Amino acid sequence: MAFVKACALSELESDTPKRVEIDGTPVSLVKTEGEVFAINDICSHANVSLSEGEVEDCMIECWLHGSSFDLRTGKPSGLPATRPVPVYPVQIQGDDVLVSVTQES
Repeated sequence: MAFVKACALSELESDTPKRVEIDGTPVSLVKTEGEVFAINDICSHANVSLSEGEVEDCMIECWLHGSSFDLRTGKPSGLPATRPVPVYPVQIQGDDVLVSVTQES
């Protein structure tokens, strides 16, 4: 996996999503419960940005229709979304948040 710097850890506020783009992929970064998570920023139900939603209990809620997605797995917790969104591995090196949006073949 190729990890790319997404932002500085100091740029992330707890429970406040931050949208970044990594190699053309929109990603929402969330610092919550002592960890940093990276999830695809596009809701699987509607083509809207998840980073505009609320974070609670390691879930991010889509602001448009209220579907919530687990930041660890990308799985939706209920309707209207039925498909998960991709999640990406995160590494912290010093103050750098590194994310890999590619998979090794």
